[in-house]
Amino acid sequence: MVKLESVEINIPEGCNAVLGQSHFIKTVEDLYETIIESGPGIKFGLAFCEASGKRLIRSDGNDEKLIEKAVEEIKKISAGHTFLIFLKEGYPINVLNRIKNVSEVAKINCATANFLEVIVAETQLGRGVLGVIDGQIPLGIETEKDKDERKEFLRKIGYKR
Repeated sequence: MVKLESVEINIPEGCNAVLGQSHFIKTVEDLYETIIESGPGIKFGLAFCEASGKRLIRSDGNDEKLIEKAVEEIKKISAGHTFLIFLKEGYPINVLNRIKNVSEVAKINCATANFLEVIVAETQLGRGVLGVIDGQIPLGIETEKDKDERKEFLRKIGYKR
């Protein structure tokens, strides 16, 4: 028997979320070090669900409110080896490749500031993340004007020259 559940994740205002899966207790420390080394000024909180042993929710970060919020939200998911990071004053683009290269990270489900739902399956053995709903459906197809606006926006915020 498999039970499916949609879990809404409340991303703090002004933050981005990174949701992924890892496989080892040292994930929390390695993710902390990776994010700290990625750039000064990034505020973050992270939480990780152990899948064996004490099966605790482990947490770390450099912003107490974001740590508390990451714990609160990952608890709703409660899927083994899942981690959730909330970033403030920084963006996933600043840290995502480094997170992907942490040796125990198995996958990234999403990196977003959008509305986020996590699709969780529960069996007799436990819970796992099947996927995510990240944002809303498209309302149309990009026009030439939209392309120009996109390009202008990327240059305005400094991601393109």
